[in-house]
Amino acid sequence: MNETPAVEVLSVEKTYPNGTRALMPVDLTVREGEFVTLLGPSGCGKSTLLKMVAGLLDPSDGRLLLWRRPVGEVESTGHRLSFVFQEATLMPWASVMANVRLPLDLSGVPRAQAEVRVRAALQLVGLGRFETHLPRELSGGMQMRVSIARGLVTDPTLLLMDEPFGALDEITRNRLDSELLELWRSQKLTVIFVTHSIHEAVFLSNRVVVMAARPGRIVDQVTIDEPYPRGPDFRVSMAFSQYAKRLQDSLLAASAAGSEEALA
Repeated sequence: MNETPAVEVLSVEKTYPNGTRALMPVDLTVREGEFVTLLGPSGCGKSTLLKMVAGLLDPSDGRLLLWRRPVGEVESTGHRLSFVFQEATLMPWASVMANVRLPLDLSGVPRAQAEVRVRAALQLVGLGRFETHLPRELSGGMQMRVSIARGLVTDPTLLLMDEPFGALDEITRNRLDSELLELWRSQKLTVIFVTHSIHEAVFLSNRVVVMAARPGRIVDQVTIDEPYPRGPDFRVSMAFSQYAKRLQDSLLAASAAGSEEALA
């Protein structure tokens, strides 16, 4: 793993115009090639922080740097980012090919060149035979693969994922977690991943950043010091259980502290 900081969050906070303080000042560094998961309950600022890293929300204070440059200048560094949302957000009337090609169309990439890149992205997510299908003809897991392919088609170096598998059944979710790790390793990505799931966080991550609500803040960081690739046996290992217990204890302590602050 490269020690170069891909993402630097420097005393970033967010207060909305109605006065809601979504995020206390947060400091976080994500190294190039790292897989970092933001874990915490609803309302703790995970998605808010991710959207600020993506440039989709402006911080109220503080600075966000990608490869030591402001977020809006990331392409000047030779890097690109992609955002995978909680829902697949596919155009229902358009084919898989057209859905994945969308960011290239918006960037003015010639159609023939774009379709070559789309086919390569679909192969990466195991959907090479489905380019003419419509979203309604695909399962929920396949639709999410299409969304991930759309994120990969621009050849990003930073992939931001906001609970992409949260609505899927456990078997499908576990399979996509494994596929995501293979993509992360094969494509040499830096990933910031948001989840509510302790088990998903342990399975995927180099490092888990635990967040608490009222207002959102970082309360713990846990390094998952286990080798890759990680398979089904890791999910039932003693080490996995110990990491899960550590994260559960952090979340419970943060929740208790938040409740006490709310009553004060």
